[in-house]
Amino acid sequence: MKKLSLSIFSFFLVLGSLQAQENLTYQKPPQEILELVDVPLAPSTIIDSKGEMMVFLYRDQYKSIAELSEEELRLGGLRINPVTNINSRATYFNNLEVKTIDEDEPKQITGLPEEPRLTNFSWSPDESKIAFTHTTDSGVELWVANIKTASAKKLTEARLNANMRDVINWFKDNSAILVKMLPEDRKELINTKTAVPTGPTVSVSDGKEAQNRTYQDLLKNPNDEYNFEQLARAELVKVNLDGSSQKWMDAKMFNSISFSPNGEYVMVSHIKKPFSYLVPYYRFPSETNIYDANGNLVNKVNDEPLLEDLPKGFMATQTGRRNLQWRSDKASTLMYVEALDEGDPENEVEFRDEVFVLKASFNGEGKSILKTKDRFSGVIWGTDEIAIANDYWWNNRNTRTYVFNPSEPSREPDAIFDRNYQDRYSDPGRFVTTKNEWGQDVLKLDDEHAFLLGAGFTEEGQFPFADKIDLENGETERLYQSGYNDKKESLVEALDIEEGKILVRIESSAEYPNYYIRDLNSGELNQITSFKNPFESLENVSKEVITYEREDGLELNGTLYLPAGYDKENPEKLPMIIWAYPREFKDKNSASQNTSNANDFTYPYYGSPIYWVNRGYVVLDDASFPIIGEGEEEPNDTFRDQLVANGKAAIDAVDELGYIDRERVAVGGHSYGAFMTANLLSHSNLFAAGIARSGAYNRTLTPFGFQSEERNYWEAPEVYYNMSPFMHADKMKTPLLLIHGEADNNSGTYPMQSERYFNALKGLGATARLVMLPKESHGYSAKESVLHVLWEQDRWLEKYVKDKDKNTVENKSEMLKD
Repeated sequence: MKKLSLSIFSFFLVLGSLQAQENLTYQKPPQEILELVDVPLAPSTIIDSKGEMMVFLYRDQYKSIAELSEEELRLGGLRINPVTNINSRATYFNNLEVKTIDEDEPKQITGLPEEPRLTNFSWSPDESKIAFTHTTDSGVELWVANIKTASAKKLTEARLNANMRDVINWFKDNSAILVKMLPEDRKELINTKTAVPTGPTVSVSDGKEAQNRTYQDLLKNPNDEYNFEQLARAELVKVNLDGSSQKWMDAKMFNSISFSPNGEYVMVSHIKKPFSYLVPYYRFPSETNIYDANGNLVNKVNDEPLLEDLPKGFMATQTGRRNLQWRSDKASTLMYVEALDEGDPENEVEFRDEVFVLKASFNGEGKSILKTKDRFSGVIWGTDEIAIANDYWWNNRNTRTYVFNPSEPSREPDAIFDRNYQDRYSDPGRFVTTKNEWGQDVLKLDDEHAFLLGAGFTEEGQFPFADKIDLENGETERLYQSGYNDKKESLVEALDIEEGKILVRIESSAEYPNYYIRDLNSGELNQITSFKNPFESLENVSKEVITYEREDGLELNGTLYLPAGYDKENPEKLPMIIWAYPREFKDKNSASQNTSNANDFTYPYYGSPIYWVNRGYVVLDDASFPIIGEGEEEPNDTFRDQLVANGKAAIDAVDELGYIDRERVAVGGHSYGAFMTANLLSHSNLFAAGIARSGAYNRTLTPFGFQSEERNYWEAPEVYYNMSPFMHADKMKTPLLLIHGEADNNSGTYPMQSERYFNALKGLGATARLVMLPKESHGYSAKESVLHVLWEQDRWLEKYVKDKDKNTVENKSEMLKD
């Protein structure tokens, strides 16, 4: 009896240990990692269109957990701080400097608020000033900085409503700004935690298919609807630069605001009821109207219904007018698009979309100027006779670039490019634009010629280029091609392509990116920034892009890092970390292309595995994990097999170099990379441990598609089952660290995904650890959280990878004792 009681006691003791939680405070990683995290950031930069003035924007690299803990409401796909009335996850800058291109050092902009929290930056039309918002403890203020005098001043009190974004719009004469203000009749919000319900929440299906992604932060009940409306409503107010103001329009749930190129008209859209519990706010009903510059209604140009029941497929779209925007080469002409296939990709038609223009007074139907074979994706306006349009089709990854004559729609457009958009080697580049008389971006033309700036990926490496293209025959003339092999040059912007002046950014693995003006004619470089490398401890790390083959002959690649001082001639077999993210392709040629560049600056951002090269690991970052489905076959039909083949090829490649102990290899990833990691550990014995951050593990919880899978669960149940690590939790024999933000807002990656998966692993006896990060979203932004994540990952790698043999012996000893 005594022995039985002891056994029962031991059982409950073991059960209690299985259920126990660790009560941890935030931890910090080892010094080798810490010194790479807690460093000041170089500023972000914005430059005027003439390439004469630069503004430097400074910010802290991370928020604090206290900032993330401020009050937050999640409504209609938005995250709002109801006290300050701005996006609760906004990125703030805390200082501004300015300099001319020719000056050596920037000047401090004076007059900024104390403890600045600056965002929503907007150039004035003449680029002499920049408007921005400052968030105080009680709300959002409007400020403006004079670039020439390097001084700033406040224009309003903390009454702006920045909850729906698009809060700052300049009048074209540079004298005033149209902003969203809190309405005087705003009502108190309902405390949904304490409010007494007045009845159940009822949703109804009327028989129409409504296959929507698993969106988060949606409205859930009438109290949410009420709060959303109060937070979305705003008055439009004209604020003059002397600080005076006048109401411009009564309160509505304003969504977007856009001045015509000549400033005589304003296109304003606002959200209407009924709201939805299935889709985010941008699919709620909306109305778009045109007003004159004084706020007088000219005409209603669109009335969009609630979009809950789009047809199936990634290429599905709404019927009726969409993509309303101003034609940038005209004073006041609207453009819009309508689907010719009823928005349904299953309908076989000659043309998918039709483009229309509508002149003032914006009444009636527009004039048709173009039809596209696939789904319209954008236009670059040039002149009355020349414009560039693009279409694309996801299912075959094809895109076309058309040259067309807007004034002669009967003239058939020329498709100068017709290509697979995943084929980076054939990418012709992006068209160069210039500012017109109204300050709008239009196609830069030299008679019948335009200009292109390309990334320049080739089989031999990356060599960015500038081309001149004849729009009549598609022939190109190479104006410049970067020749660097030991550095990377990015062509950022053509300041004056005819004069050969281009803004470029040059970097290397140990040289922080800096900006230069390159003269294409003389080849001269004029350096305009001098940012220093803040990550000096990585300067001597070995970095190279390696290529290798998968078992089916597909060429793969990844960026390989070796610790500083590593002797390649007498290699020591070190532990390795592989970090990756799967990508789907419809052809092997695109999947095998190398778009990694060893000369990219080595930037150890919060989610990077690069930190561990300073901890004695080999790191293979951004390893190729293509998933291919050619012809009628879909990539995910063989997802698991291709995943394992990719992992094995990566390990074999580095092992053949003699650098690693293949028994001590970890794999990790974030989001879909976490999903990859769990699958690799479940269906192979290649790895010693895994790290999976913010992933989804049960695809039946995302039944209407995920990532690049557009079939629903009922169309391909075996694919959903086979790809779900949750369904194969009984096969998990490898230690897995799961990390997830408790406030994840990403479609499909609910925190529940990690919690349920961990419970399954735990119940089946797998070695796993679940870390839930308070207040964090899909990416992690609080310094305390980031440091703790690095600490967790480091402990996991040290225990189950670097010290794998020691840990195995200790575990066996413990089992023998038991």
